[in-house]
Amino acid sequence: MTPLANPLTFFKAYDIRGRLDEDLTEDNVTRVGRAFAEVLDTKRVVVGRDVRPSSEGLAHAAIDGLRAAGVEVLDLGLCGTEEVYFAVSHLSADGGICVTASHNPMEYNGIKMVKAGSAPLDGAVDMAQIKALAESGDFAPEREGGRVVDASDTRAAYVECVLGFTSTADHKPLKILVNAGNGAAGPTFDAMADALAAKGSPWDFTRMHHAPDGSFPNGIPNPMLPENQPPTAEKLREIGADLAVAWDGDFDRCFFFDAEGNFIPGEYVVGLLAEVFLAKEPGAGIVHDPRVVWSTQHIVEEAGGDAILSKCGHSYIKQIMRDKQAVYGGEMSAHHYFRDFVFCDSGMIPWLLVCELLGRRGQGLKELVAERMAAFPSSGEINFKVSDAAAVMARVEAEYAPHAIARDDTDGLSLSFEHWRLNLRASNTEPLLRLNVETRGSVALVDEMVGRLSKLIEA
Repeated sequence: MTPLANPLTFFKAYDIRGRLDEDLTEDNVTRVGRAFAEVLDTKRVVVGRDVRPSSEGLAHAAIDGLRAAGVEVLDLGLCGTEEVYFAVSHLSADGGICVTASHNPMEYNGIKMVKAGSAPLDGAVDMAQIKALAESGDFAPEREGGRVVDASDTRAAYVECVLGFTSTADHKPLKILVNAGNGAAGPTFDAMADALAAKGSPWDFTRMHHAPDGSFPNGIPNPMLPENQPPTAEKLREIGADLAVAWDGDFDRCFFFDAEGNFIPGEYVVGLLAEVFLAKEPGAGIVHDPRVVWSTQHIVEEAGGDAILSKCGHSYIKQIMRDKQAVYGGEMSAHHYFRDFVFCDSGMIPWLLVCELLGRRGQGLKELVAERMAAFPSSGEINFKVSDAAAVMARVEAEYAPHAIARDDTDGLSLSFEHWRLNLRASNTEPLLRLNVETRGSVALVDEMVGRLSKLIEA
């Protein structure tokens, strides 16, 4: 192939994401597929896709590139990203590609990739080499043997693996609202619900926005956005459910609402899941991101575990979990990672564990997190559009760092004081600064420090 006239801008820190028909075209994705095969020296690669109208064409384009490199493609069809992660290890493939834009706007799409063993790609090495080869077009001669195999029946093994995280003997009757957001979650959830019923689980599900529909008639599936939460909360209250679960487009993240329709911030779910795993494995490692940490660290310390700090992002969390053999990792953005799920993130395992915990404790979700939310209130992530992130970071550092009792630069700037803490970090993909503030027991102090920092950032 001839070299590209312009560099590919859709390569990000640890995946691919870009605007359709700019440089994210089917021709360029074919280049990526072929470069992926050559750089990682693959013979068998799993491919899946989400429900977006553009995803099928982009998946076929990636498959064309893989086949030109002589690769046997194991095609999952419509699926979740975590089904690709699972299938790579389950089918002993050399890598996996999932075409998905998850919760991004309609004009976007992207690709998530893993190598053998479902391990993350190294952004500075693997991603850089794939990008360089795709741009240069300096590929090896086409190889014979490239073919496509229908591997959609892998879902049954995936469901069996995921349900291995819960014991139906501990299930108590619950009424659960599930909102798939018209993304990829619906068919996979149905397979799980059928398997749970066959095992005698008494959970009763009400489905909402369940059918996959890439036009997203009920809005882009991103339950983290406050403006997207009311429909789920209203439906929950209407039917009198015990809790609600909602997923993003490729369902590698899940979000929770309590029986009153209150949205549960992700950091408190991390604490709940850390507690679940430490009850099973005292002393185990728990990986967490640096944005909001006090609640998780307190829970892990109380349970005798090892709290391990990681930079944000799935490739960093997964690698540290592998290095430390940590049992669980969680981010406040609702990504949850599991050692026994090939160290990958899943949006299906968390709700199984939370629902089982509700039955075992005999408490509602609100009661399970109330104490932690009161002890360690937080602001949630606040985004600021800035023209010069480095200058703003320096301004905040100059104002507050001299008075901090602890500092951490793992990801952005984290400063701790006696009663409050901040983390300020630049986005990897957008001209944004992201601020998180947490305190020891004071909502008023959260509001005060957010106000002060906002003025300083926007000055």
